[in-house]
Amino acid sequence: MEGHRRTVGLPPGTPVHTGARLTKEPTVTIIDFDEVDYRERVAVSWNECTPPSDKKTVRWIHVQGLHELELIKKVGSNFNIHDLILEDITHTQQRPKMEILKDSLYLLLRAFDYDSDAGELLSEQVSILTGDQYVISLQESEVDLFDPIKNRLSRGLGRIRKGESDYLTYSLVDLIVDRYFLVLEGFGDRIEALEDKVIKDPTNETLQEIYRLRRNTILLRRHVWPLREIVSRLNREESSFISNQTQVYLRDLHDHVVQVNDLVETYRDSLTGILDIYLSSVSNRLNEVMKILTVISTIFIPLTLLASIYGMNFWFMPELANPYSYPVLLVVMLLTGSILLFYFRKKGWI
Repeated sequence: MEGHRRTVGLPPGTPVHTGARLTKEPTVTIIDFDEVDYRERVAVSWNECTPPSDKKTVRWIHVQGLHELELIKKVGSNFNIHDLILEDITHTQQRPKMEILKDSLYLLLRAFDYDSDAGELLSEQVSILTGDQYVISLQESEVDLFDPIKNRLSRGLGRIRKGESDYLTYSLVDLIVDRYFLVLEGFGDRIEALEDKVIKDPTNETLQEIYRLRRNTILLRRHVWPLREIVSRLNREESSFISNQTQVYLRDLHDHVVQVNDLVETYRDSLTGILDIYLSSVSNRLNEVMKILTVISTIFIPLTLLASIYGMNFWFMPELANPYSYPVLLVVMLLTGSILLFYFRKKGWI
């Protein structure tokens, strides 16, 4: 919420970085490719972030690190990006969205990764701008999300080199969605382990793990659910940046997004069920303890009564003069407890 306070009172379209700095220094990678050539370099100067001069070449500019506002403004100036889009790029705590502009297409997504050892869900915002023969992708961290795409481009695998900027954009979004499946696979393994643990030995650590997974699932759902509408809009609305050939792949992408949403809902319901099982298990264990304590208390009530009667300090108690009073009282107390114990076992209470 600290980042939101920095934007209060500022004019609309003012870029302000509201997230954590996930890189020391921003890095800009420029890739030019066509069906024959592939050239990749790290930009020495931000002035290199310009549209391609050759209309047959697709230029992909990949920015890692969003805290350097001068870099974002320079890219926006070179590609004539609207100020409101620049504001969305640097404001890193938003829901996914899509803007179809006159000369470009803007997508804002959330990329996720799951640390299965720590049980921590990692995420960062990714912005993708697509225009005539260029794609600009911007992410927060130093971890290059799109290394598989770069490898396919450099080795000439698949049809990315043969496609235009729209197919590259589809490939980037598809890779982000594929990473959702990896995250959900990690969730599934954790949930299966939790189910066994809840039934066998529910502990406070188990409860904390359940709540942590539920919180992660809700966070994932918050960013995955709007993505279905975004991809659906890409399929419905006509755009000069999306060819008919790419529309086929977008329909397949929509199916993947629907599958991700279904898995998220399934895991959320599973975690709700596991929480109910945990609460029932704890309640049953408490009931068992209370039942044992109740049986013990019930057995000792008549024994306590007998002991209290003969513990009174009266001068004249006939039984006190009898030398067998003490052993007889012990036998009576033993028989009373044994009879009650036999009765409770016969009733199936213990």
